[in-house]
Amino acid sequence: MKKYLAIYHDLVDKTKSNYWGDAEMLPSENSLTEKYDVSRETIRKALDLLAQNGYIQKVRGKGSVILNVNKFDFPVSGIVSFKELATNLQIETNTIVNELSLVEADEKLQVKLDLVPKELVWKVARIREIAGEKVILDKDYFNKSIVPVLTKGVCEDSIYEYLENKLNLTISYAQKEITVEEPTKEDRDLLDLDGHSNIVIIKSMVFLDDTTLFQYTESRHRPDKFQFVDFARRTRN
Repeated sequence: MKKYLAIYHDLVDKTKSNYWGDAEMLPSENSLTEKYDVSRETIRKALDLLAQNGYIQKVRGKGSVILNVNKFDFPVSGIVSFKELATNLQIETNTIVNELSLVEADEKLQVKLDLVPKELVWKVARIREIAGEKVILDKDYFNKSIVPVLTKGVCEDSIYEYLENKLNLTISYAQKEITVEEPTKEDRDLLDLDGHSNIVIIKSMVFLDDTTLFQYTESRHRPDKFQFVDFARRTRN
């Protein structure tokens, strides 16, 4: 792991455990540089990541104020792969590919992905285990004209990593919708719902940097395992 990421995770652990107390200042950059025996640039990378994820607020001339960190487990904003999320949160996970197939787009997918009748899409259904429990069902649909090949190995690891590093696609933005619904039979069969009568669904339409719509996703979550919260900053025009 890169040094700044190791420092970032250590500082996150300290803030979550109230090591410095609420609304107090982090040690200065000089102090952190000496403590971790790294360059100031490395410390600044770690602090930038802390600020980006809502753990601190940098105040010019004063330093970094620790914010309330009893917060999200599952970020809603941004486009983050499950592999990246698991790495950032340092949680034990496993991905089970339940289905990988080429299907003709039905009317729903034709609308969602702006396709013509009988156009082919990749259908990928993956069960996500966290700490041994099946708590997420990800159902992804990819336009085959943009993603010509998918394998089980890619789906078990990271599709986004494959798209960006092997196919050289640039994933840019997404439109998202969050709903709470009753579990389907498929949800009950594939997930450890543990008696829960509702499921949280994040529906996403994902676009490339040239505005091409290439992916539709339904990410179905057991509600007790996640806080669907975002950290927002106002940017003045």
